[in-house]
Amino acid sequence: MRQLLSALLLGLALAACGNQSETTATQSDVAPAPEPVSSVADEKTETEKLNEWFEVKYEEELMMSPMALTFQGRKERYDEIDDMSAQAEDEQLEWKKQSVAEMKTKFDYNKLTDDAKLSYDLWEYQYDIAAQGMKFRDSGYVFTQMNGVQSFIPTFMMSFHRVDDQKDMQAYVARLSALGRAMNQLVNRAKANAAAGTRPPKFAYEIVKKEAQAIISGKPFDESENDSSLYADVKGKVDALLEKSALTQEQADKLLADAQTALLDDFAPSYRNLIAFVDEDIANTTEQAQGAHALPNGAAFYEYRLKSITTTDMTAEEIHQLGLSEVARIRAEMEAIKEKDGFEGTLQEYFALIRDSKDDEKYYFKNTDEGRQAYIDQATAAIDTIKSELPNYFGILPKADLVVKRVEPFREQDGAPQHYYPSTPDGSRPGIYYAHLSDMATMPKNELEVIAYHEGLPGHHMQIAIAQELEGVPTFRTQARFTAYSEGWGLYSEALAKEMPGTFTTLGSDFGRLGSEIWRAIRLVVDTGMHHKKWSQQQAVDFFSENSPAPLGTIETEIRRYLVWPGQATAYKVGMIDIQRLRKMAKDELGDKFDIKAFHDTILGGGALPLSMLERQVKNWIASQK
Repeated sequence: MRQLLSALLLGLALAACGNQSETTATQSDVAPAPEPVSSVADEKTETEKLNEWFEVKYEEELMMSPMALTFQGRKERYDEIDDMSAQAEDEQLEWKKQSVAEMKTKFDYNKLTDDAKLSYDLWEYQYDIAAQGMKFRDSGYVFTQMNGVQSFIPTFMMSFHRVDDQKDMQAYVARLSALGRAMNQLVNRAKANAAAGTRPPKFAYEIVKKEAQAIISGKPFDESENDSSLYADVKGKVDALLEKSALTQEQADKLLADAQTALLDDFAPSYRNLIAFVDEDIANTTEQAQGAHALPNGAAFYEYRLKSITTTDMTAEEIHQLGLSEVARIRAEMEAIKEKDGFEGTLQEYFALIRDSKDDEKYYFKNTDEGRQAYIDQATAAIDTIKSELPNYFGILPKADLVVKRVEPFREQDGAPQHYYPSTPDGSRPGIYYAHLSDMATMPKNELEVIAYHEGLPGHHMQIAIAQELEGVPTFRTQARFTAYSEGWGLYSEALAKEMPGTFTTLGSDFGRLGSEIWRAIRLVVDTGMHHKKWSQQQAVDFFSENSPAPLGTIETEIRRYLVWPGQATAYKVGMIDIQRLRKMAKDELGDKFDIKAFHDTILGGGALPLSMLERQVKNWIASQK
């Protein structure tokens, strides 16, 4: 459950998350290292057997999560919601442990191909990292403003539970009831964590309560004139079935009545249970937010978080120093652009000019519906520009399309980061790049391009859609999530887009690109600062604002993000630098034989990997090219 639940709640919303090409990745797209001739037949046989075993085991694991099935566009267990209890998590981890033991017993590692060895090691790695995390189960926050379950649940129903017929709608209603049980299970876990001394900062509780209340506001929860977001979705899906004559009016009326009953009798009480818990426990929070160091066993917990997030053995101090050096390097590049722009003041004054020009349409869109639509339109146009260049840099292209959307009102937050939700493996549902547009003063124009490239193309959508559509690798690898890999690729993509024609054509947009990169370098400093060096929240805000032109509201929202999500923010720069290192290594080794398209296909063509395994993949490719 830990792996599936974390993938659902964290990996799917990449801050975090297409191209219409029909090209489909196969194993032959990434050439393996040469195999000894005398053992190829034996190795192929053992590899085939292992890959067949992986398919059986992954299907068993996937069937434990009705919600994961839905994310993949499948309808098995369509009327169910995951078991969110600690017991279910224990049972899944035990299943994974037994599967690793079975794999080691059944298969001879030495008879496997290099790629099969990678799969073997990855299956074991996933279990090991989850098992190591079990000792910190009480150290994590269940409800926060970042990918909180309270807002994830309605998003899941509205955006991912597809309704094609009456049976699907009946499953939707059944899930509304089941969500009440799941939410209560999570509230119980939050209570247990709080009893153990683990509770999120006060501001997180306040936001969680606000979001939970918004979700159960409107009809049928109260007497207001407007429908709640969920009930409006129910009515919209029922009306769509009526329009295509998939329901009679009598059947539609019954579905609406059943949905109201489920919302009032099961769903709403669980949200009120959450609100009551928050109201009771918020008195136990400190007035000033503290990092992970203040949690029970906090130092060891943060060390584990860094290891699992970066997939390296880097210490907090090493990450902190890397951040300081990267901030200094990028500041020098920003100084150069400031001078090209003819600005004679200091870099800090240049930052202030951008921050304080909220009414200047050179720097910001209007804070109106027209301004919000203009943002979506321009982000879409930037992605379309990239689409035309992708074949020059990639051999493998995603089938699934990509759309840009505004975040739903019940979970929209001023200044919160944009994020991506994946497409389905078959490409039938597009990837979604979500933007928080409630306050356009937190959405500077100069960052529009770089964020679109990070969240969309050639960033998260490129990587995740290709991974899900891969053929020739075990299915579990197409669904693997490793933050340093995925967010490292997203940040690498910002620099890659700079190499493509038609991007960052103005000084402002190029300064925005550097603003985005220094943002991620700052994260290395402030995340380790708050969780390891015991910095205060204000110390982190001050360091951020001294080195970034980001609006103060955005900076404060970002610092709150790092406080409730220890270590996650370090993945971006660590991953990007490693991918850049691998590219330089390949160019140095191959010289004129280096092919950028083949390199990118090697990075993306095996699915998400821990960084050490990604290096193995690249070295195997280099050997094959030699």
